[in-house]
Amino acid sequence: MGIKKTIYVGLAMVLGLILSFIAHAIIEIFYINYSLSRGIILKPSALTPKCYLPSILQIFLIFAGLLGGYILGQKWWTKIYGKNN
Repeated sequence: MGIKKTIYVGLAMVLGLILSFIAHAIIEIFYINYSLSRGIILKPSALTPKCYLPSILQIFLIFAGLLGGYILGQKWWTKIYGKNN
């Protein structure tokens, strides 16, 4: 894989990671609102003390963002530059 493709796919992975953080924030807002409306007392997760989502979900979102960015970068590269590059 050439340097140009590596940078392209790497930046797509960064985009996926940013989108996963946005998804994390939206999910956490709904989770906190749901819990508070039901009177559920939340505890911070062990992974990040200022987050109330379960640690496994936090890790899943990060890996999903990276994997999604990788797949997206590969597909976009093929669509824009073709299979020969």
